[in-house]
Amino acid sequence: MTKESMDDLVAFVAVARQRSFTRAAAQLGISQPALSAKITALEARLGVRLLTRSTRSVSTTEAGERLYRSISPHFDGIASGLDDLSELRDKPAGNLRITSVEHASQTILLPALAALLPEYPDITVEIVNDYGLVDIVAERFDAGVRLGEQVAQDMIAVRIGPDFKQCVVGAPAYFKRYGKPKTPHELTKHLCIALRLPTSGGVWSWPFEKEGRELKLRPGEQLAFNTITLQLDSALAGLGLGYLPEDVIKDHVAAGRLVHVLKDWSAPMSGYHLYFPSRRQQTAAFSLLISAMGFRGRKRGVG
Repeated sequence: MTKESMDDLVAFVAVARQRSFTRAAAQLGISQPALSAKITALEARLGVRLLTRSTRSVSTTEAGERLYRSISPHFDGIASGLDDLSELRDKPAGNLRITSVEHASQTILLPALAALLPEYPDITVEIVNDYGLVDIVAERFDAGVRLGEQVAQDMIAVRIGPDFKQCVVGAPAYFKRYGKPKTPHELTKHLCIALRLPTSGGVWSWPFEKEGRELKLRPGEQLAFNTITLQLDSALAGLGLGYLPEDVIKDHVAAGRLVHVLKDWSAPMSGYHLYFPSRRQQTAAFSLLISAMGFRGRKRGVG
């Protein structure tokens, strides 16, 4: 096989995996026109259409999917083999790709990386924030970070954060205009700032708990975001009530910028876990990341 053919196959795998010429070109470090030319040349040599392009998306044809499933494991094996060699270096190296949620990335992953990466400049990390439930094997992630109850049972799960509470908060100006809810059911009469879930397309139902009684309420959708940062900013601006982690709002509450209501209904969340397939062989870089997060909890595995 010529070098050009190998390069074209690498380009095809990147596009098929990313489902985007833009993201694949960025990953490969080439221009979109150059990437498109590689795919066109590969399709011409093979005599079949591999990708279906539209203005918004890219998908594999039947032939393209068959080729992808056939060759992508080999490229993964090459990447894994190269990562294994890093074990023989003075300092570990390798690429880590993690799906997480914004809150965990800010409070756990970023502090861990701030301690880790300066000491290990040959480790590269990509974090993709997504509140949907992601198939980390299919999407080629090394690991994921989600709440404990969200992790599939066939995954190895490592607790990396403590339990925390969700809190209903609003700006003083909002409560001056609309009053304070005394029970969760009264939230239906208030402006609530929703969190959009990409997996279902719906919004996150707010969980509440008091004296063993649990309930969930679906907030209205006048204002919805897919990040808690914008939820927080909107609550501070008096646009509605937010339902946010306690550590995110505590300084604003202490300063009087937000008011915490329904305190006795705040729901406990099960803490964040790092999870990965049971068959995944841990590289030195991956093990260092777990250590940097100060893991003190127990590992959950499969029997």
